[in-house]
Amino acid sequence: MGRAFVYVILGGGVAAGYAALEFTKRGVSHGELCIISEEPVAPYERPALSKGFLLPESPARLPSFHTCVGANEERLNPKWYKEHGIELVLGTRVKSADVRRKTLLTATGETISYKILIIATGARALKLEEFGVSGSEAENVCYLRDLADANSLVKVMQSCAGGNAVVIGGGYIGMECTASLVINKINVTMVFPEAHCMARLFTPKIASYYEDYYQSKGVKFIKGTVLSSFEFDSSGKVTAVNLRDGSRLPADMVLVGIGIRPNTSLFEGQLTLEKGGIKVNGKLQTSNNSVYAVGDVAAFPVNLFGETRRLEHVDSARKSAKHAVAAILEPEKTGEFDYLPFFYSRVFAFSWQSFGDNAGEVVHFGDSSGSTFGAYWISKGHLVGSFLEGGTKEEYEAIANATRLQPAVEDLAEVGRQGLNFALTVSKRPLPTPPIEVSRSSLVVEKPVYAWHATAGVVLAASVAGFAYWYGRRRRRW
Repeated sequence: MGRAFVYVILGGGVAAGYAALEFTKRGVSHGELCIISEEPVAPYERPALSKGFLLPESPARLPSFHTCVGANEERLNPKWYKEHGIELVLGTRVKSADVRRKTLLTATGETISYKILIIATGARALKLEEFGVSGSEAENVCYLRDLADANSLVKVMQSCAGGNAVVIGGGYIGMECTASLVINKINVTMVFPEAHCMARLFTPKIASYYEDYYQSKGVKFIKGTVLSSFEFDSSGKVTAVNLRDGSRLPADMVLVGIGIRPNTSLFEGQLTLEKGGIKVNGKLQTSNNSVYAVGDVAAFPVNLFGETRRLEHVDSARKSAKHAVAAILEPEKTGEFDYLPFFYSRVFAFSWQSFGDNAGEVVHFGDSSGSTFGAYWISKGHLVGSFLEGGTKEEYEAIANATRLQPAVEDLAEVGRQGLNFALTVSKRPLPTPPIEVSRSSLVVEKPVYAWHATAGVVLAASVAGFAYWYGRRRRRW
């Protein structure tokens, strides 16, 4: 028993929806495309789960946040897929893959074959048991990765209004869900081993701004330690959290956000892996030329920094999916995926955007006691990263453009003094004239900036920043 398709997308998350829309825009025929997903629903905008979905009043619910509303595109509900001749194989787990034979075997025993496969399997939430702590199965211990997790979290939240929640982890999930818990009138204590929240992205100074606000909302922070064990009642519910530093925290619920791990197991030993994900080239193509990988699972070359990276953010998932489809259907017209790393978040009344790399020396600017402030990262004499809270559409576009252009920086103090004006000025500079000839050698030299390349990158960066600003204004509750 089996079915055959020209194109198969394995995974039903954000990337799958954006890839499907791109396929239809480029004229895929009815019956050629199939999406296989373990989830029982069509692809949706996952960021809604930690924001609008958790609101106590008028919460976001499907079908309102099916892809691709996050990018101001069509809402792809199940009817849309049917009308476009796209087969949705939902609630289905693939238990094995054979890239040589181009087949996938489902848990029900069906074989699905393909000519081209796009791996969009994303990642799974890391469980406490992987760190030697048991208790994840308790009904009031929650994770947040998919719709089922979100439904369980809402149920638990509703049962402990006015109670105590312990949030394990100080990253994206921890910070965004803590804001939602506060809005639901739940007392929150955040626990994480780092010296400050969002340690992979924020500087101590940036982190302190948000931590101060969270504390003004009643949130408590316990830093520099980790969970060691739970205490349970006779029904198996967690009643307290014990920390390695000896602290004991009463708990009516626990939310765990300690990171993710890419879902690569089906392809280990078949495809080249790197950075914890599946290695791809500039066209998102894996070591097997019939297989592509996108989103959280893909480790792709970031041209701006000359190295391979795996990025965990919805913007990367959306754009890599669209680029892979373009590379599949129009390979001669599609260049390499030239992506500017981009992260953003919205919690409470805050909205920040970050571009590039947080490496090298940092220069803070603006008034962190006000509503607008930011930072630049300078490495090897060039701007490589930027961060801005509370900017306008034009300001976000400016820091994106400036980061893409990587201007030389000689005086860090002067850059700090100029603040946003530095990015606004740099983003308006005329682009350099491309060299007539560039020879390739084994020597490591400073890479030239080509005018057409930079122009395309700046346009892309501006569109990214502009969309994120629009999206934040239009859908604050997400």
